[in-house]
Amino acid sequence: MAFELPKLNYAFNALEPHIDAKTMEIHHGKHHQAYVTNLNAAIAGSDTEKLSIEDICKNISKYPMPVRNNGGGHYNHSLFWEIMAPNAGGTPSNEVGKAIEADLGGFEKFKTDFAAAGATRFGSGWAWLAVKADGKLCVCSTPNQDNPLMDVADCKGTPILGMDVWEHAYYLNYQNRRPDYMAAFFNVINWNKVNELYLKAKK
Repeated sequence: MAFELPKLNYAFNALEPHIDAKTMEIHHGKHHQAYVTNLNAAIAGSDTEKLSIEDICKNISKYPMPVRNNGGGHYNHSLFWEIMAPNAGGTPSNEVGKAIEADLGGFEKFKTDFAAAGATRFGSGWAWLAVKADGKLCVCSTPNQDNPLMDVADCKGTPILGMDVWEHAYYLNYQNRRPDYMAAFFNVINWNKVNELYLKAKK
């Protein structure tokens, strides 16, 4: 069964002024669609077609680079759209908020560390909040379209929040000001969804 581009739960302009409509339209409809199209082409006719994107990522070292790049691109972006929402942001007070306090030294330290993970990622990549095998939270970054689910990742865990720091995620509006984009991103994080993913990862 071929992978498909997931629909957004909000309009392209719903995240403005933090993320502009044109960026959303191109990012979702062009970039993510390309990952889906190329992933389907890379696995066509193989047993991999029967696997979930999560299972592909977990065993990514078995696959050629087109599957790694495009499979990661599909997984990462599918999560990215989910954990953003209009009228979101703020400080979480739910279970993941308590875990951030307990595991990461508080919300302000988390924000600093998460932003640093994105800012120090040379070139293209992602910043992550993930749940490790021991149930604790961690902050890290990965290059290109890698993610913590992959068996090749330096930091391993179940991603519950990802920030895309490829230039295509912000350049139309922020140009080379990646830190401004990262600051704006905190205004669109859907902490209810992140908490849902956190509780699921802890099971």
